[in-house]
Amino acid sequence: MIDLNHQLKFHEQVTAVVDAALQADNATREKRRYLGGSRLGIACERALQFEYADAPVDVGSEFPGRTLRIFDVGHALEDLAIRWLRLAGFDLYTRRQDGEQFGFSVADARIQGHLDGVIAAAPPQLGLAFPMLWECKTMSDKHWRDTVKRGVTATKPVYAAQLATYQAYMAYSIPGISDHPALFTAINKDTQELWFELVPFDRGLAQRMSDRAVRVLRATEAGEQLPRVAAEPGYYECKYCAWAKRCWAVCA
Repeated sequence: MIDLNHQLKFHEQVTAVVDAALQADNATREKRRYLGGSRLGIACERALQFEYADAPVDVGSEFPGRTLRIFDVGHALEDLAIRWLRLAGFDLYTRRQDGEQFGFSVADARIQGHLDGVIAAAPPQLGLAFPMLWECKTMSDKHWRDTVKRGVTATKPVYAAQLATYQAYMAYSIPGISDHPALFTAINKDTQELWFELVPFDRGLAQRMSDRAVRVLRATEAGEQLPRVAAEPGYYECKYCAWAKRCWAVCA
């Protein structure tokens, strides 16, 4: 039962009820039992180990209701982007013929990834080649403008690693998808501005991420710990890590 503080304003009380429901719903979702291809580019390999092992996050590091609402808005905007592109003449597929999401599963299903979509055709005046991987992200105005200015590879290396990994692993089931640039789409959540960027397949990056995934799997399953990203807990990446206390206090 939620203890609604009488000093909270009405909108805060309703928000608290909504967020509690979102957190309860999130707690019922099936835990991920694999290393996600979308996560391979994060800075710290030890954090990837904790994630793969489904280690409990630090107290207070659970997703708050606001974060869950941000996730839901992102999914809703992605659905809108799919509609917009299809209306514009893009032959965009988000599901296979059997209704399942496009994706890959390797290393006995210990490494998996799920695609936002695959583009099979587009307005001819754009001069694109197919099949083409499609990945959609939503961003705040600050991050969106930085991505527009410098490109996704420079500003969002995690996304760049995801694109390369997906192109590499999907080449077996969708021949040609790594021969053509991926279409990266970013939606500005504040202004609804759109950014489209062609990202050529980076074979070297894909190989580094594949090697990293194997390293994380082997070390975790052998009970070994990979190095942290930093030498001291005050490092900014560590401050926002869901396993920071566990890592520095228990695993020092």
